[in-house]
Amino acid sequence: MDVFSRTFLPAAAEAGVAIPTVSRHMPILRRCVETDDSTVLVARCVNPDHPLAGDFLMLLTYRRLVITQETRVLHRLRLHLNANLRHLSNVNWSPDVRGPAVDIAATAVDGVRERFRARLVEPEQVWQVDALLKLVFRGRASDTVARRPAARAA
Repeated sequence: MDVFSRTFLPAAAEAGVAIPTVSRHMPILRRCVETDDSTVLVARCVNPDHPLAGDFLMLLTYRRLVITQETRVLHRLRLHLNANLRHLSNVNWSPDVRGPAVDIAATAVDGVRERFRARLVEPEQVWQVDALLKLVFRGRASDTVARRPAARAA
């Protein structure tokens, strides 16, 4: 078993992703990620800008961010984003313990701002995900903001 498979399956289980979902998304994910790349995070997501767009599955490795989309009605799968982490800019995230969720945003190389809300199973996972995101994006401190949004002045 290669590194990707060995690390993806436990990460998906920890995220609470069902085996049938993993099986459906795996062919797309496998085409996007190299066999020696370790999985850091797997999370089910929604796009807050397009709540009716369906469900998304986010895969974060040390090299890539891959997001697949499953439509609501026909359950069709498609690749939504496949980006090398070096090609992402203005990456930020905001933990939400009440959700429990983490809002993640990044600008892709084509200039499109991608926003997702990673839905988590337990409130304790919020801080685990926050730590993992810091770990992956720590070398890009100038582009990364890992804090709660500041209150806006009236």
